[in-house]
Amino acid sequence: MAPKTPPLFLTLSVLSLLSLAFFYLYSPTTAPPPPNPRNAVSAARDSIKVYISPLPRSLNYGLLEKYWALASDTRIGSEVDNEIRKKLSPKNSGESLPYPENPIIKQYSAEYWILGDLLTPEELKGKSFAKRVLDYREADVIFVPFFATLSAELQLVVDKGVFRKRVEENEDYTRQKMVIDLVKKSEAWQKSGGRDHVFVLTDPVAMWHVKDELAPAVLLVVDFGGWFRLDSKTSNGSSSDLMIHHTQVSLLKDVIVPYTHLLPRLHISENQKRHTLLYFKGAKHRHRGGLVREKLWDLLINEPGVVMEEGFPNATGKEQSIKGMRTSEFCLHPAGDTPTSCRLFDAIQSLCIPVIVSDNIELPFEGMVDYSEFSVFVAVSDALRPNWLVNHLKSYSSEHKDRLRKNMAVVQPIFQYDNGHPGGIGPIPPDGAVNHIWEKVHQKLPVIREAITRERRKTPGVLVPLRCHCT
Repeated sequence: MAPKTPPLFLTLSVLSLLSLAFFYLYSPTTAPPPPNPRNAVSAARDSIKVYISPLPRSLNYGLLEKYWALASDTRIGSEVDNEIRKKLSPKNSGESLPYPENPIIKQYSAEYWILGDLLTPEELKGKSFAKRVLDYREADVIFVPFFATLSAELQLVVDKGVFRKRVEENEDYTRQKMVIDLVKKSEAWQKSGGRDHVFVLTDPVAMWHVKDELAPAVLLVVDFGGWFRLDSKTSNGSSSDLMIHHTQVSLLKDVIVPYTHLLPRLHISENQKRHTLLYFKGAKHRHRGGLVREKLWDLLINEPGVVMEEGFPNATGKEQSIKGMRTSEFCLHPAGDTPTSCRLFDAIQSLCIPVIVSDNIELPFEGMVDYSEFSVFVAVSDALRPNWLVNHLKSYSSEHKDRLRKNMAVVQPIFQYDNGHPGGIGPIPPDGAVNHIWEKVHQKLPVIREAITRERRKTPGVLVPLRCHCT
């Protein structure tokens, strides 16, 4: 006869099994802490695969050679470049030539630094987010290496009179058409309809004549000012027919990138007492949305503690701007011809708290950077109330201003393009602008792939309609 199992043992065994079952079925699991949005992309994958569209060298570094071969540039701001020309050797090739120092051109130099990073040998790239591939079928995106800003600015030097005309004498227009023809004939474009192609169009006049043809692509722009076609009731017969519909640019597919700052960085350890409340240097008279600047000027020009200087950042103006921004608590950033300007990034590098009066502004790297942590945003309607803006800025305590400035010092490197290497070819600052741009493009990949898939399943003759994506 088999021995009996003790009742107490059976009872305890059953209770243990029931407890374990209850634990696994009903106990809530402890949720991990939410991921830092800044690291979300890198956690998923630490790179984006980029194929360089095979354009002729004459459309990028050849344009640099063409620019530096000019006898001189008589436009304001070209004094430094004219001095550089005297020192350059005829043996210098485009890949070792610097980007122009003329502030009109330099502020749009993203095209130079982005291509330089892609051309850097892999063994030297360090922590670059972009990884170059040699087969477009392996790429996430196709980069179009056209120096569109330099092409436009060259034409403005050589023959400004034909710049807006679609004629053979307009070499910039000829180059634009060459880029479009070459790219649109490629297998890569035909496979995706151009939706995975990346163009750098930081200068508002870059690719002016063909904007509608490259609208499906990912556009790297400083803002959307000058892109939208004006309403017929407000166009007044202007050249708005050369601008594209607002449905063709969107924060969903395009990337806002920073201007290249013109003033040197001031480290927080070098900051000194600031005696001026508010500083502005620039042109008083602007067009379109920039009319607010003229009204602000008239309101503020005689206010104590406010400095309003009209001028241009050439050699003399640059020194004035450095002094003005480094000795002022706040720097005014009103809309100009476009919602934003290089002035904002000069203020950040100068640790001068930006006062942004531009209702339609779009800013680089939002989601990675919180501008409210180091900037003051003011509605245009408030800024135009007599005495309101000055009184508002005076209400900020010293502790609050110090906190804003310390936060600004943290983000200064994010807006840095320059890697200090000839031709821009060499390791880039790992926390700089180029890496942040590619991370932003990487975030667009699901939208890009969805658009390509939708296009492929359309039957012949059916077009995907343009829609406004409100963001």
